[in-house]
Amino acid sequence: MNSASNWQQVRKILCIRLDNVGDVLMTTPAIHALKQAGPGRHISLLASPAGAALAAYLPDVDEVIAYDAPWVKNDSDDPEAEARVLRTLREAKFDAAVIFTVYSQSPLPAALMCRLAGIPRVLAHCRENPYRLLSDWQPETEPHQRTRHETRRQLDLVEVAGAVSDEQKLVFATRDSDRQSLREKLDARGLGPTDAWIVSHCGATAASRRYPPGHFAQVLRMLGGRAGTVVLTGSASEKALTAEISTMCKDSAPIVDLAGTLSLGELACLIEDAALLLSNNSGPVHLAAALGTPVVDLYALTNPQHTPWMVRHRVLYHDVPCKYCYRSVCPEGHNDCLRKVAPATVCEAVLELLAESTPNTTEPPGRSELEKTAC
Repeated sequence: MNSASNWQQVRKILCIRLDNVGDVLMTTPAIHALKQAGPGRHISLLASPAGAALAAYLPDVDEVIAYDAPWVKNDSDDPEAEARVLRTLREAKFDAAVIFTVYSQSPLPAALMCRLAGIPRVLAHCRENPYRLLSDWQPETEPHQRTRHETRRQLDLVEVAGAVSDEQKLVFATRDSDRQSLREKLDARGLGPTDAWIVSHCGATAASRRYPPGHFAQVLRMLGGRAGTVVLTGSASEKALTAEISTMCKDSAPIVDLAGTLSLGELACLIEDAALLLSNNSGPVHLAAALGTPVVDLYALTNPQHTPWMVRHRVLYHDVPCKYCYRSVCPEGHNDCLRKVAPATVCEAVLELLAESTPNTTEPPGRSELEKTAC
């Protein structure tokens, strides 16, 4: 392992984060620290196509390279992809690379690519001895010795390279053009610029992280109009879900359904201008954290590391003996960590958080504590 002094002359850095949008967002404070740690630094981000969609909204990132890695879950199988990416990395002549992973992921496939691309300095957490694949090896300590928030984990990693910053909030810079196009869509649905709304994101890519649609509908019916208009969001594939919830709430709550209609930039503006986000633990939660919007997070106990970072929030779940399973589908078949969260509890959390007038916290959560409201 080498000291931070070896990174002082590093100027061109490749940051590797190959999973989802939320994972990239939770890495933005570490990327910011790297950017600010030396004059004239150029940051490139190697990301999945989903993560690469953030390119226009990350001011610390100068270039994004999209890549569906074969060692990360995705639907792509392009035999030529590795050759193309290696050629791009070689031509870029990076001084160093930082590989960002959750503790269940190995950095070694990415480290091998860096070696083949001729990148001389590579930093990562790694469980097994990487030998010459990592110049700066941080032995993996999670989960046996400690468990940290994902953002804290990556901030600790780049500190090894001398990258420390007092600015530790997640980063996403909204654009006026997105807000203007969003306004047109809201106007077309009768939601004016002076109207109040909250956003409810009822889907998630993993089935284990989805609060039941009927429960969501009960929450919205209980809220009625007390939280203003409820704007439903989701991907195009989730339009049937939001339509079902809208139908169950007919005549009992003011709802606008925007599922499948928003770009990433428009979704961010919608969340930034909302009074609150009610969501399963998914990418929009981390967008809200970056934008300072309070969050009621329906938090499936698949892992403890991804709670909202540095934003006012309520984390709701039902404690279960099978928690921290790290599974996309509930292995017990009951989803009790979410299913047993009472809609009345969610409604109360929304109204309490809306009523709070204290500013957003500027203190990051503890290194090993899952902030919670257990039900």
